Amino acid sequence: MKIAIFHNYLDNIGGAEIVALTLARAFNADVYTTNIDTEYITKMGFEDVLPRIKSLGKIPKKAPFKHQFAFWKFRKLNLGNQYDFYIIAGDWALSGAVNNKPNMWYAHGPTNELWEWKEYIKKTMLKPWQRPAFDMWVFVNRILSKKYIKQVGVLVSNSKNSQSRIKRYYQKDATIINPPIDTSKYCNNGDSGYWLSVNRLIPAKRIELQINAFKNSSRKLIVVGSYEKGADQFEGYKGTIESLIKSSEANIEIIHWVTDEELKKLYSECKGFITTSMDEDFGMTVVEAMACGKPVIAPDEGGYRESVLDNENGILIDSIDSDKLRDAIDRIENNLAVNKDRYVRTNKDRSKKFDVESFINQIKSKINQN
Repeated sequence: MKIAIFHNYLDNIGGAEIVALTLARAFNADVYTTNIDTEYITKMGFEDVLPRIKSLGKIPKKAPFKHQFAFWKFRKLNLGNQYDFYIIAGDWALSGAVNNKPNMWYAHGPTNELWEWKEYIKKTMLKPWQRPAFDMWVFVNRILSKKYIKQVGVLVSNSKNSQSRIKRYYQKDATIINPPIDTSKYCNNGDSGYWLSVNRLIPAKRIELQINAFKNSSRKLIVVGSYEKGADQFEGYKGTIESLIKSSEANIEIIHWVTDEELKKLYSECKGFITTSMDEDFGMTVVEAMACGKPVIAPDEGGYRESVLDNENGILIDSIDSDKLRDAIDRIENNLAVNKDRYVRTNKDRSKKFDVESFINQIKSKINQN
């Protein structure tokens, strides 16, 4: 079966992009996208997929123009009978369902900018004079997305969290297939004394909570991630975070890009893993840490409730703030002081539920049922 993968853009590699590239590798599929950064893709270990990635043309890097141009380009895409099946693996590629069938939408958000994040974006990322235009943009694209989803043949969500959003916003039922983690490639190489955080450096990830939790502390935090270009708030976020680190007198290091091998090494040698992301769709990074047998600390919200078992393989924090985050770090370090292998077996076993082999088998099953 000849399969094509649709993804909005591949110029900043996060969980959604890894899903698209993993699907392309497993099915030997072509990938249709817009912006491409070959260096990022290579660093994340997907250089074998590069020859099969096809760009529909470059689009603006700033939101919301980036989203809108991607939506428009995929709406115009018509590949006829070149492929037997299409997997839409990017939320802003949903419009590609209109002309390319049979198809599946593997929904992450879905289209959070239109629904789940709308009020947050208005309050924290836009100036008052920009908000009426944003409301109109959302209004129009909600109509379009509701129209396009009617063209989807198989609807899959990455978590219970996303499944409930699809039901709430689109009145559609979706099957849950959690994102893939190649657990066999992760290991535990002990504790080198630092805590690890891996995320895009955008406001919704709430990195400032992590910085304040390590303020005036001898503990070390390594943050892996990159700043994104987009709304004015994105542009100023780098200065905010860098200034906060300097003023906190904390031992915090930000690493903007690492190779897949380097990232796995950081996971394998950390003391534990921290995330503060707001209402995460699923959250693949916590599972990657779990695959190394590392304890995880996450907000008690979103997709983290589906992977983290509170007080078993980590800690879920209700109404997370820096003080609660610091307390959770204390609790885990106290547990590790008593038993350094306290979380290893539990987390390794738990992570296998989300292994890439299970993911691909479930996707194949859904395609065969079509």
